[in-house]
Amino acid sequence: MVPADDVTTDTAAGPGGTPPGPQDAALSTELAAAALTLFGDRLDLAVRYAELLATDGVVRGLIGPREAPRIWDRHLLNCAAVAELIPEGASVIDVGSGAGLPGVVLAIARPDLNVVLVEPLARRTSFLVEAVERLGLARTVRVFRGRADEAATGATGVGPFTGDVVTARAVAPLDRLATWSLPLVVPGGRLIALKGASAADEIVEHAGAVAALGGSEPTVRLCGADLLDPPTTVVEIVRERVVRAPGVKKAPKRSRGGRKRVR
Repeated sequence: MVPADDVTTDTAAGPGGTPPGPQDAALSTELAAAALTLFGDRLDLAVRYAELLATDGVVRGLIGPREAPRIWDRHLLNCAAVAELIPEGASVIDVGSGAGLPGVVLAIARPDLNVVLVEPLARRTSFLVEAVERLGLARTVRVFRGRADEAATGATGVGPFTGDVVTARAVAPLDRLATWSLPLVVPGGRLIALKGASAADEIVEHAGAVAALGGSEPTVRLCGADLLDPPTTVVEIVRERVVRAPGVKKAPKRSRGGRKRVR
């Protein structure tokens, strides 16, 4: 059964009560230079994604109608700036991907990355699958419907997944986010959490919990400082040790001998 909050048939109006449309995602001249720097020759693809968010994303309840005019500065450029922290050819897992922020944005800006979008809700994963197909990203982007712990253990029969980098945006406080996300990070890899003004306070409050989970001391990074005002604030955590989180079990081993003989 699909949860009641995972079904929507509502249509949302854009600013001023008008139906949402591509005009709501227009790239302003003030942001054009930053967008070109961050997306390069794939800027046209980013424009198509912005239009998709401002239309289907709004109608299907993934983006609020009031967010449509702010898609570029508040969402796309904010996410694309994080690419500067990700090494060439890295594997990326985006936890709680929602409408694809930042996972789809990173896949557009950085075609060298292999990205897995992890999202448990059906209506969101449906949107993600359609977006990946419509934007021609299927070669480098995969959508996984499930929770982060299911992706890490292969509990659904798909996976387990690990990545050089795990990203998350507005998912949970740092202690819970580390519990869910660090098992997805390869040893020596990094969790990159997009945060706002609360980043420093969260580090003070949750640094102990992060360390207990095998993470390094969290560090605040500012991305896109030369392009964006304000720049994107992220918390970076290196997975220094493999520590099994409480309640997380190994995925059962599959027998290589087929069905056990009954005597």
